[in-house]
Amino acid sequence: QVQLVESGGGLVQAGGSLRLSCAASGRTFSNYAMGWFRRPPGKEREFVAAISRSGDGTYYRPSVKGRFTISRDSAKNTVYLQMSSLKPEDTAVYYCAAERTLGRAYVSDDQSKYDYWGQGTQVTVSS
Repeated sequence: QVQLVESGGGLVQAGGSLRLSCAASGRTFSNYAMGWFRRPPGKEREFVAAISRSGDGTYYRPSVKGRFTISRDSAKNTVYLQMSSLKPEDTAVYYCAAERTLGRAYVSDDQSKYDYWGQGTQVTVSS
């Protein structure tokens, strides 16, 4: 079992920045690829970014590429999502997720493949 706890959400003006954190506990963090997803108001949950076990592989939703950066700190068992140049359409509940995988460079945008989920943190971007 893996427990994931997100933090760092809040209210920010358009053009601003936020850094989300996701602290993992319970199992060996390095065995899991990690992902960030979001659920905009009234919409389905969607992929945002993912990072491989090794941290060398990353993958982004096209609309956030160049503005968001995913990273991980194995010493702290934490994955981060640095968000810059935020737009009102980035408003959503953001979730982190963990996928058990053997591939050190593996990343996935498929929600169904993730095994564990956090409770989510709200990000609101005002115009």
